[in-house]
Amino acid sequence: MRSEREKMLAGELYDALDPELVADRYRVRDLCLRLNATRDEEEALRRDLCKQIFGKGGDTVWMQPPFFCDYGSNIELGERVYFNFNCVVLDVCRVRIGDFTLFGPAVQILTPLHPFDAALRRKQENGKPVDIGSDVWVGGGALILPGVSIGSRTVIGAGSVVTRDVPEGVFAAGNPCRVIREIGEDERQSYASAP
Repeated sequence: MRSEREKMLAGELYDALDPELVADRYRVRDLCLRLNATRDEEEALRRDLCKQIFGKGGDTVWMQPPFFCDYGSNIELGERVYFNFNCVVLDVCRVRIGDFTLFGPAVQILTPLHPFDAALRRKQENGKPVDIGSDVWVGGGALILPGVSIGSRTVIGAGSVVTRDVPEGVFAAGNPCRVIREIGEDERQSYASAP
């Protein structure tokens, strides 16, 4: 018989009140509480806490607390991912983020879903993974909803609600978020040559 954790990670209905899952949430929330209480000069402590929080990438993530997540172990970060103040990642399913991706303040990445049937919703939930490519910039206050993929080198406008996949190399914004235009070669090159 499959555990509630296995069902959760597979995106199937599961019991969020399973004692093992509750214990894991308590563990990471304690780590986040400690992280959020650190001062900027406590870099070594922040690094140690990030290594304990994230499933992958805690050794190079750049974090501006406060930060909040459900499990942490389901978050896989590439090299030098940056989270600005007050970001939230609800990682009941895998959240994969590529190298050098930047999140503005108050960005939320959400993987949980709840059944429409009220009786079922009282007992179970499920989720869908989120994938974000490399060199993505997500503007402040954006919401990234369950099951979404965002392609590399894309910019998501501040306050956007990303409800569906966004391709690579575009500027997308709005509620719901939609592609506004491609990011031109001249835009990519102007920053590559900046001092």
